[in-house]
Amino acid sequence: MAHHHSPLDVLLSRASTDSLVEPPPKGDQLRTILSTGLRAPDHGKLRPWRYTVIKGKHREAFADLVLEAMERQEPDAPKAKREKRHHRFSTMPAIIALGMHIRHDHKIPVIEQEMTVAAGAMNVLNALHAEGFGGMWVTGPFCEDRVLLDALGLPEPGRIAGFIFVGTPEKVIEDRKRPDIDDYFATWKGETIVFGADAD
Repeated sequence: MAHHHSPLDVLLSRASTDSLVEPPPKGDQLRTILSTGLRAPDHGKLRPWRYTVIKGKHREAFADLVLEAMERQEPDAPKAKREKRHHRFSTMPAIIALGMHIRHDHKIPVIEQEMTVAAGAMNVLNALHAEGFGGMWVTGPFCEDRVLLDALGLPEPGRIAGFIFVGTPEKVIEDRKRPDIDDYFATWKGETIVFGADAD
């Protein structure tokens, strides 16, 4: 008998994973998944999203760029960390760079433009999960590297909000214990609120 999951079940069962194997989404399915990012709230209709997909034979060359950026931005990083990052960028089934086309000359604050990109990234992660794929959003000081940003078509003041590793989960993602919503939720009744998560 088929299991039917509601949209809320899908959202509540999403979890990050970088244990990913082939295949990643491709073609029209990938375009549709990325299109969900463009449904994020976008104050001023500035459309700051810039998605770059890295896959196939191009991953190795891109991993080299990431390693070079890391060496410039994190020169003291341990060799094991550098090797791990190069390995992941060269072997993940696909990678999505979360580009941000930022407008400093606009009345919409930069933080709102950044939140639009972040909201879009969350839509993409949820869409990946809904379609049976997995993802993990990764960041680091190397994301600030101007040479890497230029290679991604993001000249100053463009930036990236990180990368999403994409593929098919290697195994069923175990349901992880999540925080209790009661610690992060309150109803305002005219008095100062203290959230359970912040209580001593």
